[in-house]
Amino acid sequence: MKPLATLSFMTLALLLSACAETEFVVHTAKQVQNVASDGRPLGRYKVGSPYAIKNVWYYPQVDYGYVETGIASWYGPNFHNKDTANGEVFDQNAVTAAHRTLPMPSVVRVTNLENGRALVVRINDRGPFAHGRIIDLSRRSAQLLGFQRQGTAKVRVEILPEESRKIAEAYKSGKPVRLASLNPEPVPTPTAAPSVAVSKGSVSKIPGTVVLTPPPAPVSTAPSASDQGSAIDLARQSRSQNVIQSEPERMEIFVQAGAFTNANNADKLTQILADVGPVRIDPRQIEGKYFYRVRLGPLDTVEDADRILEAIISKGYPGARVIVE
Repeated sequence: MKPLATLSFMTLALLLSACAETEFVVHTAKQVQNVASDGRPLGRYKVGSPYAIKNVWYYPQVDYGYVETGIASWYGPNFHNKDTANGEVFDQNAVTAAHRTLPMPSVVRVTNLENGRALVVRINDRGPFAHGRIIDLSRRSAQLLGFQRQGTAKVRVEILPEESRKIAEAYKSGKPVRLASLNPEPVPTPTAAPSVAVSKGSVSKIPGTVVLTPPPAPVSTAPSASDQGSAIDLARQSRSQNVIQSEPERMEIFVQAGAFTNANNADKLTQILADVGPVRIDPRQIEGKYFYRVRLGPLDTVEDADRILEAIISKGYPGARVIVE
């Protein structure tokens, strides 16, 4: 239903939207067809093959170290009740998202860097198709993160490795996995800022990026002993839709046309892009190796970034991307 892009590093907790009692049945080790008690398909575990959208290639992969900052968008009414890329039925009121390369399903934490809100989201679709976006959230997820009305937001997306592994194992194990006690009540649509449980997190820095220190898990109804630490418990917690609140982070928008180990190659690209806008070379040492990053920015708006990105791609550089840092 939607497409994808990639990067890598780390993250936090899970989600599953469905009925109060659902049962996952594994038909093969490769794909698991899941059916809820009402017969609605709940999808299968899927990574997928490389694919191209608008001349840009994306390479789906299992990446339990994934961390990326960029621009998020959201989707909803036009896709509601239609199939997702892994065979589920899309629910715009569930806390899910589309990603270009991460396995489906997997679990990520999305932090709105503009207001400090962070939310755990389950990836069950491919997207977004727009070049300058890194994740496409359901309408409900955008509401909870506080950017539905503006349409886009600067975000950090971090995979939650432990939770994502548990989902993958459940889908591929060949054993039925019962997801009990999921909230069967429909999620109300907030008219303004959503009213949710909020707890405090702290912010710390690591080389090359800014990472939100994983906050404590949201407090929820205590699961039974057999459910402790299981995918069942994780699904129950994620359904609570708690939003973690931390301090907003001042981040700027750039368009990166390329990164080179050879400074001469970087200089040649700056000359090619001189008519697009103010372009500069930003050297950066990563893991002991120097890279010469060709960038335009900082830019004032997402619209400016989209315009410059499309201009660079049209010049034959489909690997260009919007960067938030």
